Amino acid sequence: MKLNVATIAQQVPDEASAYKLLEELRWGTTPVCPHCGSDRRAYFLNPSNGSDRATRTGSRSQRRVWRCADCRKQFSVLTGTIFHGTKIPVRTWLLVVFEMCASKNGVSAREIERKYGLTAKSAWFMTHRIREAMKREPLAGLLRGTVSADETYIGGSEQNRHKDKRVIQTNEPVQIVPGHRTDGWRADKVKVLSLIEEGSGEVRSVVVPDVTGATLRKAIAEQVDMSQTVLQTDELKSYYVLRPELAGHETVNHSEDEYVRYEDGRVITTNRVEGYFSQLKRSLDGTHHHVSVEHLPRYLAEFDFRYSTRKISDGQRMERVMGQVAGRRLTYRPLTGGC
Repeated sequence: MKLNVATIAQQVPDEASAYKLLEELRWGTTPVCPHCGSDRRAYFLNPSNGSDRATRTGSRSQRRVWRCADCRKQFSVLTGTIFHGTKIPVRTWLLVVFEMCASKNGVSAREIERKYGLTAKSAWFMTHRIREAMKREPLAGLLRGTVSADETYIGGSEQNRHKDKRVIQTNEPVQIVPGHRTDGWRADKVKVLSLIEEGSGEVRSVVVPDVTGATLRKAIAEQVDMSQTVLQTDELKSYYVLRPELAGHETVNHSEDEYVRYEDGRVITTNRVEGYFSQLKRSLDGTHHHVSVEHLPRYLAEFDFRYSTRKISDGQRMERVMGQVAGRRLTYRPLTGGC
């Protein structure tokens, strides 16, 4: 089935249909019990009228409930997932998940709020739960082969800051000197390291406290099989500490306007990472406008996921997200620091 907004809207006119589509995306034809993991025959607790049932409060519910044949516990397709305990209609969830999978520049919580008639808090919480499902699998293998690495800085421009928040206090306008790292390189900006594997096109981004050799070495070693990797970077000296552990280290000299170099039939460049940063920064600035330091890793996971799956269709990308929703329940209080 080819998924897009039109087919989803047509296939899920009500909540019962939305549950069925979500079950198909998650389980296929065989329900899996989230309590004991059994995929044996589960019993569907069919409503008396075939479509909805009365709740204890007297309202009607179209929620599809199953009973496990082994542990005898009840469950639904939402149990133990990012949807667990939600009061938002499943139909709305399906449309928002597809929109976040299909929108190259991302979707802001305010936009979801306006489009689907949600409160600002519900829309914000909803989008973060979807980003949680977009995180790569904890047991994902290490990158290897040819890997490009680069770092960037996320934060406001110095010339746009209030005078009492600038690094250098002056009554004069901030002078931007071409070629000189003054604006855009503040120490209080958030540092992000990204790695892209040439073969698969997968990208992995992490927030780092600084760009010293020890910090970059630790961050890269957690994501890369060092002995099986040729690392391509710019001339930042911090990367040099990794050379004894790598299969190879190739560089391009940006200070001399060298961005692509050919050596023995190989293309040496960091343009892949630069292109990723270009998309990331335009989207953070144009769609979200502001991203807090505490939640930036989850936004990076979202953009990493879309970039790494850029060669598949939007519907396939949505199916992949639905395959990762289990075991990633995210509650509101920890997400907001107990506020």
